[in-house]
Amino acid sequence: MALNFVITIVQIIGGIFSNSLALISDALHNLSDGVSIIISYFAIQLKKKDSSYKHTFGLKRAEILAAVINASALIVIYAFLFYEAVKRFMNPEEIEPLTMSIVAAIGLVANIIGTLLLKRDSKDSLNIRSAYMHLLSDSVSSVAVIFGAIAIALWKINWIDPVLTLLIGIYIVRESYVILSEAIHVLMEGTPPQIDVEKIQEEVEKFSEVDDIHHVHVWMVGENDVHLEAHVNITDMKISESNELRARIEKTLDDKFGIHHVTLQFECNQCPDVGLLGKHK
Repeated sequence: MALNFVITIVQIIGGIFSNSLALISDALHNLSDGVSIIISYFAIQLKKKDSSYKHTFGLKRAEILAAVINASALIVIYAFLFYEAVKRFMNPEEIEPLTMSIVAAIGLVANIIGTLLLKRDSKDSLNIRSAYMHLLSDSVSSVAVIFGAIAIALWKINWIDPVLTLLIGIYIVRESYVILSEAIHVLMEGTPPQIDVEKIQEEVEKFSEVDDIHHVHVWMVGENDVHLEAHVNITDMKISESNELRARIEKTLDDKFGIHHVTLQFECNQCPDVGLLGKHK
């Protein structure tokens, strides 16, 4: 947080003095980096809170919401910068490359440090990945600004500044869109992409005591926290026997699909509408 806010101030001042839109865009990106890290941190703290009567699942989706906010912020920031870049491209302005390159180099060092700090945990958390994406893309942005400053110094091609802003923005918006899509999929209670509901049906119906599984719902409460609920038609058996069957089904779903939270309703042909997913009501 400290690195990003200090670098933001340095880059804004440097961008004004060098007249570089690419450097100012880098500064705004650094500002959003700092904010994204704050949002990610508080989301992690909220996720740790215990369940309550008001939030029976706890606040596990705080991290998913943080990912939505961070990814959306990047897209909004670059929509503004695209507009400014097009205006600057149509009317190129004189740019001071030395200041531009020095300030960009300072930002690059800070962003590399931040990226390394977040890299390990970004693999397992959509929330941290969104903050990591902020820092990684800003590192790429800083490198591009440095090369842009060199090109301006050597060949006086001031139009390279807004072009760099556009190219960096396209890359960042694309990556942000991927994170945003994944996060919204979780919030909309979509089936986890790695899970095939028909494969679940195939595995459960392998049990000799099971006639069929229907009214299946699979969703994520939080990242890596997959839940399943379903109705299962079974042959006539005692309650004690059904408990043993339920335990075997749950173990299969955990081992083969990574589903840790399973709720099964055993039936004997009680549902009038039997379908794998059931009808929408």
